[in-house]
Amino acid sequence: MSNRRVEPERTADNAGWIDRGPRNYERDLQNPDLLVPPITDHGTVSNLRFSFSDAHMRIEEGGWTREVTNRELPASHDLAGVDMCLKPGAYRELHWHKEAEWAFMIAGNARVTALDAEGRSFIDDINAGDLWNFEAGIPHSIQALDQGCEFLLVFSEPDFSENNTFLLTDWLAHTPKDIVAANFKVDESVLANLPGKEKYIFNGEVPGPISEVKKNNPNGDVPSPFTFHMNDLKPHEFEAGKVWIIDSKVFPVAQTISAAIVEIQPGGMRELHWHPKSEEWDYFVQGHAKVGVFNSASLARTFNFQAGDVGVIPIVAGHYIKNIGDEPLIFLEVFKNPVYSDISLNKWLATSPTQMISDHLNISPETVEQFPKEEAAVVWYDQSHSKKNVESSTEETPQDLQYKAGQVFK
Repeated sequence: MSNRRVEPERTADNAGWIDRGPRNYERDLQNPDLLVPPITDHGTVSNLRFSFSDAHMRIEEGGWTREVTNRELPASHDLAGVDMCLKPGAYRELHWHKEAEWAFMIAGNARVTALDAEGRSFIDDINAGDLWNFEAGIPHSIQALDQGCEFLLVFSEPDFSENNTFLLTDWLAHTPKDIVAANFKVDESVLANLPGKEKYIFNGEVPGPISEVKKNNPNGDVPSPFTFHMNDLKPHEFEAGKVWIIDSKVFPVAQTISAAIVEIQPGGMRELHWHPKSEEWDYFVQGHAKVGVFNSASLARTFNFQAGDVGVIPIVAGHYIKNIGDEPLIFLEVFKNPVYSDISLNKWLATSPTQMISDHLNISPETVEQFPKEEAAVVWYDQSHSKKNVESSTEETPQDLQYKAGQVFK
C-alpha cells in the first residue's frame, strides 16, 4: 500500500478537511477527481465508471473471461462489454448471439470463422488492433493462434451476458441423441462421446494456414468481410493526437455498432463535444484520463480512468477527455449506431455570428474571433507539451497502435 496520503481537501476554495476514518487509499490515489472534485462539479450524476478489475473472472481450461454489463454499470443503456483471453490454440467454441457482436483485438492473434444468412463462408486471421463484427444470429468461432490472444467484445444490449450465448455443445447436450443422429445421418452409437455440457472455452491445437484448412463451400464466400484490418485505415490527425473512425462507411458489415479509436498525447485532450445519436461506451487501452461530463440542469461530475476501465457518457451529454499521464492515452469510443457522429463546441461557436457568441459569453468580439475556426477533436491543454511532442514525433502507422495495445496487454 502506498504511503502517500491524500485528503478530501480542495485548495481552490479552501473546502473539505482530512478523512480520519477507514479508507481505501489505493482507490483514492486512482480517483483523485472523485476524492476532490473540481469546483465546477455539481449535483448528483450517476456513476459512469467501472473497472474490469472489479468484474467476476470466469476461468476455463482454455482461458478466461469477464464482463461489464448494466448489472455492474447501470448507467449503460446501450452496450455491454466482455474481456476474453485464450491460450494458443484454444477455442471460444462455435456459437451465436441474439445481439450484435463488435470486437477489438487487444493483444496476440486469432482466427475467426463464420457463416452468413445466405450460407456463405468466412475465415480470416487477425492481429492486435484489428476488429471483427458479427450481427445478431451469425454463427461464428474464435480460435487463438500461436501468440494466444486477448480481445474486447462489445454487444448491442446493455444486459447481455456471456452466460446466455447459444453454444453448439450446449444445444446438442440438450437435444435427444436419436434426433442428433438423424440430423447428422449417422448411427447413434458414434455419438457416445458427445459432450454432456457446454465446452465454452477449451484447449485445442494451433491450426495450420488458412489455405490448408479452409473447406470448399458451394455457396462461396461472404461478399463483405466480417473483419477489419487497421492497416487499411488512415487516422484523422489533429494537433495533439489522432482518431481512427470505424463505422459502416468503411466497415459495411457493422450495421449496429460503430467506434472511434482515439490517441491523445500527454498534455492533450479530446475537445469539448457531444454525440447526438448515441450514448458513448468507452474502453481505456492505455494511459490515465480525466473525464468531465455535463448532463444539463447544472449537473456535472468528473471521473478518472486508467487501462482496463469502462466508461459511459450519456447521450448528448457534453464532455471532455484529458490525458493526465506521461504516455499517450489510447481508448475506444463505441456507439450503438452504424454511423459515427459528434458535434464540436468549437465548430458550433465558430459557425455562429460573432456578436451572438460575444453576448452569450460576456467577452469581446475580438476574443471570439480568436477562437478556433474548425473542430480539432484532439487539442492541446498544456501548451508546454506541444513543441516537445511535435519535435519528437514520427510518422505513426496503425501497426504502431497495434504494438502499443499489445505491449499494454501482454
